[in-house]
Amino acid sequence: MSANSERYDLLKRIFQERRFFKLVCGAGNENLTEVRRLAAIYTIAGVTMHDLSANVEVVEAAKKGIEEAYALAPLLGKKIGMRPYLNVSIGLKGDPHVRKAMIDRSACVECGECIKVCRQDAISEDYSVAEFRCIGCGDCEKVCPAGAIRYIHKRADFENILPECSRRGVETMELHGVTDDDDAVLHDWKLLNTIIRDNFLSVCLDRSLLSNRHLIGRIRRLHEITGERMIVQADGVPMSGEGDDYNTTLQAIACADVVMKSGIPVVVLLSGGTNSKTGLLARQCGVNAHGVAIGSFARKLVKQYVTMEDFDSNTDVLREAVSVAEQLVRSNLEAIGG
Repeated sequence: MSANSERYDLLKRIFQERRFFKLVCGAGNENLTEVRRLAAIYTIAGVTMHDLSANVEVVEAAKKGIEEAYALAPLLGKKIGMRPYLNVSIGLKGDPHVRKAMIDRSACVECGECIKVCRQDAISEDYSVAEFRCIGCGDCEKVCPAGAIRYIHKRADFENILPECSRRGVETMELHGVTDDDDAVLHDWKLLNTIIRDNFLSVCLDRSLLSNRHLIGRIRRLHEITGERMIVQADGVPMSGEGDDYNTTLQAIACADVVMKSGIPVVVLLSGGTNSKTGLLARQCGVNAHGVAIGSFARKLVKQYVTMEDFDSNTDVLREAVSVAEQLVRSNLEAIGG
């Protein structure tokens, strides 16, 4: 049995046992230091997978974080159960996960509201946006009184970037398809299937633009291509998970419920507004998803540690961060796995 086959079988078993946890570093997050530190913290905390921007430098940063985790775990009295999988995400034009904010200076009134709400500290005092930090969450747009926020989407050369990511150790890939353009989704889905042939492929979908019927029809079409290797990351409200209550995660459970009731034999992950309450609410609602993907909330929990100047030299900082991350991972997996 090849190493690739063994890794596929292991991931398949993890899904079957409903003990999958994915840390979403952010499809648009290209802050290399943040990604490396997040990977280190959550690897020790026991995540199954790191979800990354489709960027070779970001992939290498995550790999470095994982290696640091293996070196540092014994110092914390921790043992890493399995090496996390690396996943990269790509998105279609219009998908909020891969857009970047920009500020129209001719319309900006310099009120400072966007700076206050930016969760990634991507907006400077001169109202310029650091693209490598921006994750396209839209918080700045919501508070801008002048309507000065615009978005850009740069279509990367995925035909060359994605194979290189695979050569660098990426084992799975994900397409963010929050668009009503079925043909565009199908085109990029076929591309991913030519690159990843022996492991899982994921499509991230929500119901913001699609009816339930349209959503299920799209999943059926994609499943005809990928079969049992297909994951549906059922998004509730993308990038809305900084709150830690049941209402914030409600739509994630509802979207997953729609997918699971379709009967299509795909792996279903809870995502979009996921937090510490997600697993418990899914269990209460009888939605037996195969795992959970958490981004905004997971990053928020450890942000104070990740941004500390002495993070790389102070094991006490790492210890505290890992403790917080472990609680999030454990609470969700215990609820989802039953």
